Amino acid sequence: MKILGIESSCDETAAAVVEDGVTSLSSVVSSQVALHRPYGGVVPELASRKHLEMIVPVVNEALQNAGMDKSQVDAVAVTQGPGLIGALLVGFCFGKSFAYALNVPWIGVDHLMGHIHSVFLESPSPEFPFIALLASGGHTSIYYVVSPTQAECLGQTVDDAAGEAFDKVAKMLGLGYPGGKIIADLARFGDADKIPFPRSYLDKDAFNFSFSGLKSAVHRYIQTHPKDYQHQSADIAASFQASVVDVLTYKVMHAAKEKKCRHIALVGGVAANQMLRDGVRVAARKEGLAVFTPSLQFCGDNAAMIAAAGYHYLKARAGQDLASDVYSRAVSPSAAGVSV
Repeated sequence: MKILGIESSCDETAAAVVEDGVTSLSSVVSSQVALHRPYGGVVPELASRKHLEMIVPVVNEALQNAGMDKSQVDAVAVTQGPGLIGALLVGFCFGKSFAYALNVPWIGVDHLMGHIHSVFLESPSPEFPFIALLASGGHTSIYYVVSPTQAECLGQTVDDAAGEAFDKVAKMLGLGYPGGKIIADLARFGDADKIPFPRSYLDKDAFNFSFSGLKSAVHRYIQTHPKDYQHQSADIAASFQASVVDVLTYKVMHAAKEKKCRHIALVGGVAANQMLRDGVRVAARKEGLAVFTPSLQFCGDNAAMIAAAGYHYLKARAGQDLASDVYSRAVSPSAAGVSV
């Protein structure tokens, strides 16, 4: 089954064609980074307008790259939420209309479940059940994934997401947007032990996260070192990154032990961070666990992951009613695991 996937939850307009939930025939992502960079973050209204401009050419390019005509599309999978309402509506309404015009089934896909399915677009892939750490600009959560359509949220951030913290610290240092890659690149030239930023584990026996205190600690350090903090920017970046990675690594390893899972998946934009990948792999190796990560092209928001998840959603039920609507937030702490 060849499924056209569409993703527009935030600031990427994306389309892809995936066959049988595992083989990506094409994946096209139109980024809006340049549009939002002057504002230091995503401006929802501008994002929605850009999606309107790009949705048709991006879908056409995805079909062309897959070497197929729209008549060969067997079904459509489109992000339903969570995300920015205006942005979501562009892709969701287009996806429904596209499927209706072709008289093929369509399905709304939870964006978070899509990220989890990014690890199945390449081989090898984890076996069920497994633990997934989803870390991105808008989400930081740990899931116990029991099937292609069911995942229990064990814990999530109570304030800033990990990726959001990277963006805000980069802004404090005057480094630009988005902050994830900028901080990671700069950290390579710094000493991660130079500045003792806190590790906020909250309850070490639970799985929630908090990065607001760490962000405040960086801000206080900059305020108390107004003359020389710019000369220490690499050390600040390295120490900040080490704090985030230590917490993420501890929590995901604790979850794997708690649930007796032998496989761990790292997904989401922050999963592209090499220090995080290395840190979790080293910790997992000591426990005899296997770690799975998507390639960099599938870490950030993309439509291939939506099509991959959509394949299993459609196998579980025939399709979705045209009256369905988008949602901005997960409808429950385990929204990504609602049985379909």
